[in-house]
Amino acid sequence: MTDPRNPSTRPGSDPAGGSAGVDLADPNTLAYSVRALPASIQASGGRGPAGGDQAVGRSTGRRVDKASGGVDGVPYLTFVAPGLLVATVVMSAANETMFPVMDGFKWGKLYFARATTAASPTQVALGELLAVAIRMAAEAAVFWLVLVLLGAVNPTTSVLMIPVTALAGVAFGAPLMAYSATVEQEGYQFSMVQRFIVMPMFLFAGTFYPLSAMPGYLQWIGWISPMWHGTQLARAVSFGLPLAGWEVAVHLAFLGALAALGAWLAVRNFTRRLQR
Repeated sequence: MTDPRNPSTRPGSDPAGGSAGVDLADPNTLAYSVRALPASIQASGGRGPAGGDQAVGRSTGRRVDKASGGVDGVPYLTFVAPGLLVATVVMSAANETMFPVMDGFKWGKLYFARATTAASPTQVALGELLAVAIRMAAEAAVFWLVLVLLGAVNPTTSVLMIPVTALAGVAFGAPLMAYSATVEQEGYQFSMVQRFIVMPMFLFAGTFYPLSAMPGYLQWIGWISPMWHGTQLARAVSFGLPLAGWEVAVHLAFLGALAALGAWLAVRNFTRRLQR
């Protein structure tokens, strides 16, 4: 019997701890995935923003509002909420496109199982990326709903944060997925990505304060970060952060180009691995 709480009973695993591959015809495979996905989205998209909003937005926000009257003309909670949304989803995209991708090639070999069907390597790669995009949109929707219930965002225009955030997640996740498809041995690669790419991006991409408040020698981290571009767009639709038309175009073009480049690289690297 499949028990999602017991790794040894998950599809593709054996009780001895090894990987027995994935049987796509086994109904337990789909059943396990369907049961696990909502709980995972709820945990990352619901509980996270509730705790983060209370700890950062409200507690810290009171001090910031009292000392300076808010940020960019709005209360700190209103300012930081879109940044927390984008940061959470982008980091979730990173988690979804590192070890899970490596697992699809090395341990579970799910990608090889898919490639034995009528699906081409291109379809396998783009299907995986589409699944990540759908998950990011679902997580963003849950996060947004929590923010609305907590009164952190306006429920009308701020709903546009959902597609913006999903795009930011794909813009970061697609190139990372392409890289993960080249990793064949478990080592320190993903730890280095988390430590030297994801964490600096989280700290220095304007999530908690305007990018202009940082020293000039650190602002470039935000300029090349999909997290910052997504956060700027999210703030524009959430509380009306003033952005010129060309700025909106630049933000969208940056995210779209990064997503497209990452998708192309992912297709190329998936094809190389699956056609060996």
